[in-house]
Amino acid sequence: MPFRPRLPLPLLLLLLPHLRRRRSSPRPPVPAWRSLSYYPSAAAAAAEVTESEEDAAAVGRDTRAPPSIGGIARGAPRVGCNGGGAAYDEEVERKARAVARIKLCHELLRERRWRAMRAALAQLVTEQGSGSAAALCDILWNRFRECDTNGCVWDALANSYARAQMVHDALYVLSKMSSLNMQISVFTYDSLLHGLRMTDVALELFEEMESCGVSPSEYSHSIIINGLCKQDKVGEALSFLQEARKEGKFKPLGMTFNILMSALCNWGFVQSAKSFLCLMLKYGLVPDRYTFSTLIHGLCKVGSMEEALDLFERVTKEGMELEIVTYNSLINGYRLLGLTKEIPKIIQMMRGQGVEPDLVTYTILIAGHCESGDVEEGMKVRKDVLDQGLQLNIVTYSVLLNALFKKGMFCEIDNLLGEIYNIGLDMDVIAYSILIHGYCKLGEIEKALQVCNAMCSSQRVMPTSLNHFSILLGLCKKGLLVEARWYLENVARKYQPTDVVFYNVVIDGYAKLGDIVNAVRLYDQITVAGMHPTIVTCNSLLYGYCKIGDLQLAESYFRAIQLSGLLPTAVTYTTLMDALSEAGEVNTMLSLFDEMVAKRIKANAVTYSVVVKGLCKQLRFDEAINVLKDMDSKGKSYSSRNTFGVPQRKWH
Repeated sequence: MPFRPRLPLPLLLLLLPHLRRRRSSPRPPVPAWRSLSYYPSAAAAAAEVTESEEDAAAVGRDTRAPPSIGGIARGAPRVGCNGGGAAYDEEVERKARAVARIKLCHELLRERRWRAMRAALAQLVTEQGSGSAAALCDILWNRFRECDTNGCVWDALANSYARAQMVHDALYVLSKMSSLNMQISVFTYDSLLHGLRMTDVALELFEEMESCGVSPSEYSHSIIINGLCKQDKVGEALSFLQEARKEGKFKPLGMTFNILMSALCNWGFVQSAKSFLCLMLKYGLVPDRYTFSTLIHGLCKVGSMEEALDLFERVTKEGMELEIVTYNSLINGYRLLGLTKEIPKIIQMMRGQGVEPDLVTYTILIAGHCESGDVEEGMKVRKDVLDQGLQLNIVTYSVLLNALFKKGMFCEIDNLLGEIYNIGLDMDVIAYSILIHGYCKLGEIEKALQVCNAMCSSQRVMPTSLNHFSILLGLCKKGLLVEARWYLENVARKYQPTDVVFYNVVIDGYAKLGDIVNAVRLYDQITVAGMHPTIVTCNSLLYGYCKIGDLQLAESYFRAIQLSGLLPTAVTYTTLMDALSEAGEVNTMLSLFDEMVAKRIKANAVTYSVVVKGLCKQLRFDEAINVLKDMDSKGKSYSSRNTFGVPQRKWH
């Protein structure tokens, strides 16, 4: 899981300048230093694996404080009974344990027992916890400064904090080391870079490392590139790589290129990703299965299935065994293209290579059937999976539920929900949203509200804005404006939404019922609350005025919209034009149509339908035919029903 700094970035940035070392001033002699800090050489590492049990026992030896008398460690100053002695005793004991553990680390270093020393320091950092860096640095400086191994312990302490994701403590140790002119190893910098890779501080720390004369390791560039890619800063990652190559500092690793290729494929830049394959070969690196899996995934994502299959066959013929992830990429590629019938061939190919389909494979297959409208086949695949003893996850069930709602198969929905409950699966926000939206769309508002209540009572997921929008829309469609208004006010009181979209739904509901009074009141409530009405809000009010037949007020409001600074849309004009057509004021309607064209507002199919309907009512068929020709030349499809629910004649 990506690490998030416990301190805000501004505070981390304040600590970083302390890492800068003055190059102009002469540096005092550095304490005796091992060639690779506390990281052993290859020979030492090999010997380390075969350490005796005595070595392991040294790590676990009793490192408590010296024997105490009356609960106070020897040598510690005594306090009076009324001075809060218990807290003081605890602090003294804590410090004594830290001193003993650091002393043990020095002893282990002298015996060249690197792994045991690192384990002891890691345990110390865990025991002392976050914010303990200042106290431990004080102990190292005041009690162990004369030890020739002290510099190694300082560096190892910074590394331990970084590995424990206590980044602010690690930065504190580094700043103290810098002020004391102690050498910081590249391995410690790498650990800290890894902890900060998801923040903007990582690049600054990398620059500090170079300014201090520490050459990046072979992993340093990969850590920075990985962090930038995970933040979707692919452009910055490429620039960083280009700069490092230009300066001749880049140390190529296959991992680095794989990270960049994966990021580029996720963005759909497959051709750019393929160019890195050539660069890998230029550096003498051998592409691994992850490299080819990444490219195959990218090709499938953009629909280049032939190229993906060709690459897959070439790689497997060369003897490379690809994992199930690659097969799933091919299967998903066919799903995205709607070629579900090709999927069984890939599954057969998998089994021929000794790779059995997993839950992801079956989920993709089920999704393919559901998206093509064959939900029954999707349900059969589900049964086959269950018969094999596999358990579906909530993602698979969500795909099936969504497809069942589209088909209106209530009985199957209830059965599937019962199955989810019996298995004991936890619903996630997507599953809840599918249920709420599905029930609302089918007019089952009560069930949607029950799901919303269950969602809130679960205390794991909370309703989203889209969930509230679906419920409000469902209530308004059923004409339950009292309930919709109550729900809106309840949501506003509980979540304080600043999104005018919620209010637009209810205003539109009032307008469609012809309740212009309540629509205007809610409009006023928006402005009082400091929200800004949109053109959608105004279109709904305009429709309300037209609905009650007050054309004079509707035309006045239409002009007021234009003066308000909001840009009228095709819906704005069409709404008023339809009302004028119904009232027989066709010439005024045509004037509005001409105004709309003059302002370069594109008419839609509904607009043309309204104009044709108005002309035909007055038997002006020649003009109507000309409008139809104009509509045909602009590629508009004629609808048999416009958005206002008015049936239209078919013109031949």
